[in-house]
Amino acid sequence: MRSGIDILVGTPGRIKDHLQNGKLDLTKVRHVVLDEVDQMLDMGFAEQVEDILRVAYKKDSEDNPQTLLFSATCPHWVYDVAKKYMKSRYEQIDLIGKRTQKAATTVEHLAIECHWSQRAAVIGDVIQVYSGSHGRTIVFCETKKEANELALNASIKQDCQSLHGDIPQKQREITLKGFRNGSFKVLVATNVAARGLDIPEVDLVVQSSPPK
Repeated sequence: MRSGIDILVGTPGRIKDHLQNGKLDLTKVRHVVLDEVDQMLDMGFAEQVEDILRVAYKKDSEDNPQTLLFSATCPHWVYDVAKKYMKSRYEQIDLIGKRTQKAATTVEHLAIECHWSQRAAVIGDVIQVYSGSHGRTIVFCETKKEANELALNASIKQDCQSLHGDIPQKQREITLKGFRNGSFKVLVATNVAARGLDIPEVDLVVQSSPPK
């Protein structure tokens, strides 16, 4: 970085560290890309992102970097950020359009109401009915504790393993390989498994609570 680079990809915290330590100079940056804007700014990174961008942007300057914001959802505050760092004539590219929901037409969606104390038993029954003994199922939980408890619950009759952030990367890879190969049929995971996974032929996906 001291010698000069063309592209830097980093998390806000690490980039800020390098800025503060004098190892990084962003005064000549020409392009700024924020990926997962809704997630990043919602997860408390907003202040760090502001600190980083403040170095590269001058108020009302036509010479500010080209700015690209990518976001799966666009709450009102995403537009506030856009107005702050983008030119007034910025372009919005919407891949969803007027369709508020864009889901695969080949997938059936069901909502089942049950008391939290009965959730494991209901999930066990749903897996049995919709996936059976041979189908593959992914169950998403909100917390690591919930994932561990559900994976060990006797209500799930099929072979089952859990996947979350406390499991070492090497073990995660072994678990995913086993699930792909069909060594076990039910994967109980936190949202660590929701991004960047390509697992073919999953018959059933269960959200153990509505996604926030």
